[in-house]
Amino acid sequence: MHSFSGRKYKAFFVFHKMKIHLRNLSIFIILITGLSACAPTPAPKKELLIYCGITMYRPMREIADIIEVQENIKVIIIKGGSGNLLRSIEINGVGDLYLPGSASYIESAKEKDLIDRVELVGYNRAALMVQEGNPLNISANLENLINPDYYLVIGNPESGSIGKETRQVLEQEGLYEDVLQNAHELTTDSKDLVSALVEQRADIVVNWYAVSTWGDNATYMDVLPLPTNFFPVKELFLAKLSTAKEPELADIFMNYAITEEGQAIFEKYGFGAPQ
Repeated sequence: MHSFSGRKYKAFFVFHKMKIHLRNLSIFIILITGLSACAPTPAPKKELLIYCGITMYRPMREIADIIEVQENIKVIIIKGGSGNLLRSIEINGVGDLYLPGSASYIESAKEKDLIDRVELVGYNRAALMVQEGNPLNISANLENLINPDYYLVIGNPESGSIGKETRQVLEQEGLYEDVLQNAHELTTDSKDLVSALVEQRADIVVNWYAVSTWGDNATYMDVLPLPTNFFPVKELFLAKLSTAKEPELADIFMNYAITEEGQAIFEKYGFGAPQ
């Protein structure tokens, strides 16, 4: 009898102790849950929305990464053909900054009251480019753009800045209509022109010079040197949009872009001041 009662008492003691532990655990969970519910939800990061011509994406992304850390914000960059981007700004009515590949888009945006501030951030120029090593020995002559022996690819002037620049330069030389007839492809932007050489579809293209300086492109293309009077140096302007929801952050981004550090980033990607 005594041994059975002892076992019964011991079992009762263990069960009672477990109940206390479970009750304490429940109280602990309730307290933690309550504290979590009372804790303030972190405010979402502010966002800066930038429209950027695809050729200038690399320096803008590098600066964006710096500003994101510095200001604890998120920078969203929409890249594409400068003309297409301007149409998106007009239609959607949102965005903080705009960097097109040609100043003419800035002027168009000004006419539509879309610009609040403008800063010069870099320089660019168009160039004739061929496959690396120039296997067809194409000479540095604009007349080669109308030579039917070469597979020519140029940019569409309605969608991107390089297409617009190509048309403007060749119209001045009285060649554009003939070049247009000789072109096998019209591309949206500079990225597609790079692809035409990388994929060895094109023998010759007209593209922004800066893309030929990038390490991942340089091994696929050569630049045919032409006097700057054919392809003059173009200024690149970064604009703060009148639609900006974060105008102060837009100013911070612009202010950094024009500092010595910001200019060094643009120069690294081939957009430095002409020598």
